[in-house]
Amino acid sequence: MNKLEVNIAGLKLKNPICSASGCFGFGFEYQEYFNPNRLGAIVLKGITPEERSGNLGRRIVETPSGMLNSVGLQNPGIEKFLSEYSSEIEKELTESVVIANINGKTVEEFIFLATQLEPLRYIQAIEVNVSCPNIKQGGMSFGVISDLIKKVTQEVKKVSSKSIIVKLTPNVTSIAEMAKAAEEGGADVLSLINTVQALAIDMESKKLVLGNGIGGLSGPAVKPIALRCIYQVSEAVKIPIIGMGGVSNWRDVVEFMMAGASAVAIGSASFRNPMIFPEIISELENYVKREKLTSISDIVGCIHTN
Repeated sequence: MNKLEVNIAGLKLKNPICSASGCFGFGFEYQEYFNPNRLGAIVLKGITPEERSGNLGRRIVETPSGMLNSVGLQNPGIEKFLSEYSSEIEKELTESVVIANINGKTVEEFIFLATQLEPLRYIQAIEVNVSCPNIKQGGMSFGVISDLIKKVTQEVKKVSSKSIIVKLTPNVTSIAEMAKAAEEGGADVLSLINTVQALAIDMESKKLVLGNGIGGLSGPAVKPIALRCIYQVSEAVKIPIIGMGGVSNWRDVVEFMMAGASAVAIGSASFRNPMIFPEIISELENYVKREKLTSISDIVGCIHTN
């Protein structure tokens, strides 16, 4: 019996460890370090309708306890993804759950992307990134308006037979409210948190460091925020959660699961140590043995009952 196996809304993961979108490319880039199929789920780089070259200027800044990024969703676009990347992903990533991440500026773009991905049988789920700016609402993020979250979830759900994961931003007054809206829209799973808005200043030049000004903070600095959000959301909804935000070791994974996450994604920590994925999986195997757990899922949400 595989005691690390988790079942998330019908998605059977061999272990609870996932890659975070934007930090793992299209999966096969990590093959020189380890077999990506060891992961429970591989979440692909975010895809947009058109090819994007990303933001100009500096895109990444190291911080004392993490990093700021303002990459700008650089990706080949859906057409090139289908023609140049999809077949290799299907060939190489055969033993893990593969999740596509989609980003749109309108509801119609999200629908278009989900429709384009529908024929790909190897993609078992779609992660809808509602942190995108909605140009029909003056550029305000989908993820800060509950009605928009519900709307885009409903519309993607209509055209896709795959599991729908909605990725939530912490940059809101109540993330629990946004989670409820996604659940009401038909989301099968939630993923949280996305990065926290932040900036860096160059004292000498008296300018903002990132080319785009404001970026997203990730790394250990955001872990307490992520834990709080996961705890609050798991109290508010009944659907499972993939937790992320500042995960650096196996202990962090255990804490995230105790707070209410059924699986945990690792992002910027993999830039420092590409081998962090297999290392954490091995440590979790040891943890389950030491604690004499029937399943790693036994600890999910356990702090709610203490």
